[in-house]
Amino acid sequence: MSDSHMDWTLLGSDLTSLILSHLPIPSIIRASAVCKLWRSIVSAPSFSNLLSSSPHHHPWFFLLGQNNIFLKNNQSFAFDPDSNLWLSLPPSLLFPPPHYPNNSLIGSNGLVLSATSSSRFLFSPILSNSWHLTSPLRFSRSNPLVGVFSDRSGSTKFIVVGGVRFIGGLVDIEDRLAVEIYTPDLDAWELCPPLPVDFRSGNSSQWLCSALHKGKFYVFGIYSCFISAFHLTKHFWTEVETLRPPGVSFSFLIACRDQLVLAGLCNTPRGPSLNLWRIDEETMEFSEIAVMPQDLLYKLFDGDGDDKFASLKCVGLGNLIYVFNEEYHKSYPACVCEINGETAKCSWRRIPHLPKPVNQFHKVISFCSTIPLANILPIGEEQIEA
Repeated sequence: MSDSHMDWTLLGSDLTSLILSHLPIPSIIRASAVCKLWRSIVSAPSFSNLLSSSPHHHPWFFLLGQNNIFLKNNQSFAFDPDSNLWLSLPPSLLFPPPHYPNNSLIGSNGLVLSATSSSRFLFSPILSNSWHLTSPLRFSRSNPLVGVFSDRSGSTKFIVVGGVRFIGGLVDIEDRLAVEIYTPDLDAWELCPPLPVDFRSGNSSQWLCSALHKGKFYVFGIYSCFISAFHLTKHFWTEVETLRPPGVSFSFLIACRDQLVLAGLCNTPRGPSLNLWRIDEETMEFSEIAVMPQDLLYKLFDGDGDDKFASLKCVGLGNLIYVFNEEYHKSYPACVCEINGETAKCSWRRIPHLPKPVNQFHKVISFCSTIPLANILPIGEEQIEA
């Protein structure tokens, strides 16, 4: 048998599965269309389990553009760091059905959630287009923080923290800063101890960010630098502390594998810089692990105004942290930092531009998440444009 006509069936399904598992996801999608054998291999639950445990695959970075006037201008993009490609996805897979009002869109841990009103959510596994409507919250609110987690039994739940409550069109200044946990299997909300009052002056996702880490839901003030954690099994809040490294203007808390990382914009004698710190979750002490190369930071922004970095945003998961400009400038340019788990060294690079055309949006939603292969394969190569 010549090398050019190798019979792949001689390798056996186990070895073929191992070889295919080293490919980036877009290549696996293409491989699944080669023959029935490969399709059956990549469609098997065992192959998905192999991918999820593989160090060769990283979470995707999602960027969703929302147009509040023309729904047809909504766009959905996902960046696969393993293939270094942006994928243009059908918006219908990530945005709720058009007959539901969409007040806010959130992605977390394999789910995409949409607040259809101030009291209900729609949720669906990412890319599955299988939407479910929750029962009403006990306390309605807008723009809360949301996190998706699994309890000790493995059941998926999500926590809703803070948000702004309106009464007669005005902000409720006596809002109790409610915290509720939703159990999809029961379609029921559980009321939990409220968010500490220290966060009252800025208790929505506009002023706060969050991170799920080791059974705790951390809430962090982007500008105030207040931090507290909610214990997801014992249901209590830790004491509020201030986490502000020297010179920080604003910052974002990110859960990266086995550590918490703070990404912050600093004012230094040499000009603005984007720094990363490792956070000790027990003592809240911080140690610097990386500084973004200044030329990469400045390529994300134009102009010389004092507020030109105001649209900087950071998200991350696993060992990757993305830094990007969430305004339209240059079609939302971004960089990524990879933290080496063994050496703790950080490497920075720009990622490609979004595939054109890119519309202008009223709001940009960004998050990182792992995606089960079973949710990707039904889309098919023809619906994913690289």
